[in-house]
Amino acid sequence: MHRHSPVLDRLEVAKVPATITAIFWVTKLLTTAAGETVSDWMVHAMAPVLAVLIGLVALAGAMAVQLRAPRYVPWIYWLAASMVSIFGTMAADVTHVGIGVPYAVSTITFAVVLLAMFVVWNRSEGTLSIHSITTPRREIFYWLCVVTTFALGTAAGDFTAIALKLGYLTSGLLFTAIFLIPALGYWKLRWNGIFAFWFAYIFTRPVGASFADWLEKPRQVGGLDLGHPLVAAVLISGIVLAVLGQQMAWRRTVVD
Repeated sequence: MHRHSPVLDRLEVAKVPATITAIFWVTKLLTTAAGETVSDWMVHAMAPVLAVLIGLVALAGAMAVQLRAPRYVPWIYWLAASMVSIFGTMAADVTHVGIGVPYAVSTITFAVVLLAMFVVWNRSEGTLSIHSITTPRREIFYWLCVVTTFALGTAAGDFTAIALKLGYLTSGLLFTAIFLIPALGYWKLRWNGIFAFWFAYIFTRPVGASFADWLEKPRQVGGLDLGHPLVAAVLISGIVLAVLGQQMAWRRTVVD
């Protein structure tokens, strides 16, 4: 009788969504927007240092659950992504507000760090495809890059909205147009699928963050002044509904 090695079985199971569908991108955009809003609310509701510590602990807990999971499970994956979104926002905000790094510098810095991570990941594993996230090392590479995309997107959104004075709504519309470019490139111009995915993935962050800021920020800075709690509640509700739908579909797939 052939016996499977637990290690080999672990390496053969994907830890991220097997297919990238519209609901994936909707959920991703909701988590990026919610991360911005929840981070802003926490920083204003309590001491910033305490908020960052809570965010770090929540991220560590969610990532521990995700990394220990034997396979992709929608609610676990999106919980981790949500915590990454919150902490990634905090990291970018601390870089500017706490340390005083200009938005342009932090945007360029996070972009360089992300590029370096992609280079190291590709040289180590030979591919950046999310369909190859079947080993612990590849999953660590994946989440490190994801955290950096959130920090980069937050810094880029603030750079265009504040430093370039485009405002939150205009920034959101600008990044939405950029976000749609890889879809056109992939379906019409035969772009490489891996490149198109990461192109779109990176720009989901400034899209969500810009629109979240537009909804929650005071009118004097270009927002609708709906407030952090209301915007956060609506976005989190959307995430819960989207993830529940994916969880039910995933369960049917596992049973079948």
